[in-house]
Amino acid sequence: MSTATVTSARSGQVLADLVPASRVRDAALVLGGAALTGLAAQIAVPVPGSPVPVTGQTFAALLVGTTLGARRGFVSLAVYALAGMAGVPWFAEGTSGMGMPSFGYILGMLLASVVVGALARRGADRSAWRTAGTMVLGSAIIYAVGVPYLALATGMSASAAIAAGLTPFLIGDALKAALAMGLLPTAWKLADKR
Repeated sequence: MSTATVTSARSGQVLADLVPASRVRDAALVLGGAALTGLAAQIAVPVPGSPVPVTGQTFAALLVGTTLGARRGFVSLAVYALAGMAGVPWFAEGTSGMGMPSFGYILGMLLASVVVGALARRGADRSAWRTAGTMVLGSAIIYAVGVPYLALATGMSASAAIAAGLTPFLIGDALKAALAMGLLPTAWKLADKR
C-alpha cells in the first residue's frame, strides 16, 4: 500500500485510533493522559513576579488533546482537573484545589484539548507547520481563559495579568510548539511505515 493510500485511509483519525479499539483502550488512554498531565505539571520553574510557574502541563494537555482527539482529550483533562480539585496534589508544584490563581489555565486546557483534538482529527498534526498552528491556537485558548481568571483571582489589572500570566511564557510556548512540530508528524510517519 502506498503512503498516499495509507494516509488517505487514516484521515479522520488521531494517533490514539491506531491502537485497536476497546473500552479498556479508551479508559487507559484517558487515565494515562490525565497522569501524563499531572506528571508534566511537576516540571515547574517559578517566574519572578508571577504566581504562575512555567510548567510542562500545558504541553502535555495539548499533546493529550491532539493524540486522543476532542472527546477523549476532554475527558482526560476533566479527570485531571476533577482529581486535582478533589485533593490529588498533581497541579503545578504539587498543589491541588480550585483556590489558586492559576486554576483558569486548567479550565483553558479543557477547552483547548477539544479544539486541538478536533483539528487533529482533520489532519492538523500531520505536518510540521499545521502542527505549529494547532499548538499556537491551543496555547491562545489556554491564555484566553487563564489570564482573565488570573486577573479576577488576584485583583490584578488586565495589563498586570498579561505581564504576569502571558508575556513570560511566550518563549517557552514557542519551544513547546517546535517540539510538537517534530514529535507529532514524526509519529504519523512512523505509523504510516507500519
